[in-house]
Amino acid sequence: MKKGDKTREHIIMKSAELFNQQGYAGSSLNDIIAATGIKKGGIYRHFSSKDEIALEAYNYAASLVGMRFSEAIGKEESATGQLLAFFRVYEDVVNNPPFIGGCPLQNTAVESDDTHPTLRQRAQRGLHGTLDTMKSIIYKGIRKGEFKENLDVDALASFAFSLLEGGIMLSKLEGNNRHMQMNIVSFSSYLQQCCLNVH
Repeated sequence: MKKGDKTREHIIMKSAELFNQQGYAGSSLNDIIAATGIKKGGIYRHFSSKDEIALEAYNYAASLVGMRFSEAIGKEESATGQLLAFFRVYEDVVNNPPFIGGCPLQNTAVESDDTHPTLRQRAQRGLHGTLDTMKSIIYKGIRKGEFKENLDVDALASFAFSLLEGGIMLSKLEGNNRHMQMNIVSFSSYLQQCCLNVH
């Protein structure tokens, strides 16, 4: 990797950590300079604006979390296990989140809701990508006879994702993982009771 590419990657990585903890609006260019150790001119040599940094930073944070999801899903055979794998990634969100500051999608979605349409679009893309992954897992579970055929796939994916994001938010807010742990137990029993075929 060339020196310039390394510097660019360093700015993205440090800015992603900064934005995910302090928010985009709450992070100034001076904060980026302090976090990266790179002067203003050096930053503008690689990026045209703070907006450009924010989009690249979100992509970076989201891709790291996405990789963690993929790894966790890959370790599971059953569709039930694969859906619960999303929760396992955030099981210790308070002390050991997959990315510092919690869920990049959630943080970006909340902050950019009315203020930053481009970042909001990026978060929406992340939402749809995660829901699509969950839906493909559910469809596979139906095909394999693990789930009932009449299952509302869209509703189950939405429910799973809402439980995941809600558990992250409540656990982070309270500084205690119990909400995530309760959601894992609740979702696990929901999948067993409502989704498994009973022969």
